[in-house]
Amino acid sequence: MVRVAVIGASGRMGGQACQAVEGADDLELVARIGRDDPLERIVEARADVAVELSVPDAAPGNVAFCVDHGVHAVVGTTGWDEPALADLRARLERHPDVGVLVAPNFALGAVLAMRFAEMAAPYFESVEVVELHHPEKVDAPSGTARRTAEQVAAARRAAGTGPSPDATVSALAGARGADVDGVRVHSVRLRGLVAHQEVLLGGAGEQLTLRHDSFDRVSFMPGVLHGVRTVASRPGLTVGLEHYLDLG
Repeated sequence: MVRVAVIGASGRMGGQACQAVEGADDLELVARIGRDDPLERIVEARADVAVELSVPDAAPGNVAFCVDHGVHAVVGTTGWDEPALADLRARLERHPDVGVLVAPNFALGAVLAMRFAEMAAPYFESVEVVELHHPEKVDAPSGTARRTAEQVAAARRAAGTGPSPDATVSALAGARGADVDGVRVHSVRLRGLVAHQEVLLGGAGEQLTLRHDSFDRVSFMPGVLHGVRTVASRPGLTVGLEHYLDLG
């Protein structure tokens, strides 16, 4: 049995994660950590793995606490930039037996769509990303969209594909979206949505659209549980659930 603590247990994703862990025969939920609960409860409960699903401002400190106390971490909270990841890598060097997974998205379909976009991007002249989420989401663009754009841009650079053509010379601020490594990313916040993303790839006379839709947060739980079961066997920092999957 893997002993699991959930940080952010009072949130919607955290509550769903608690249910998923409780429903798994090989996992035991030993601590629910809410906003006002001390992190020491994770250690007192002798948790093997902590699932971090709080808020971007709190996540780095929460994960640092886990690493310092020898607790593996599966992190779904977004907002991790390169300096924060660099700090985490440095901390993990002092705790070489601890594993941390930071995943922009835990939906297996979303991870596959990101992989397909990375494979397709070098073959199309143009590529842009549109992400659509509920209006309570605090960061834009989403971590999934940022990661997708970074992977797409890297694949295009490796293949020698040039930048997407764009003749825009005047625009309202933000009209062309955010520039992530040369890939335009557009964010929509709309009541009724959960988590959705399109990668639009265009060439002469054709368009390929890769779209993934999460209609319910339960779609993230198979990926979360896979992360919990795998993280102890992967010391150090892993960014992206795709590295825990056999995608070739």
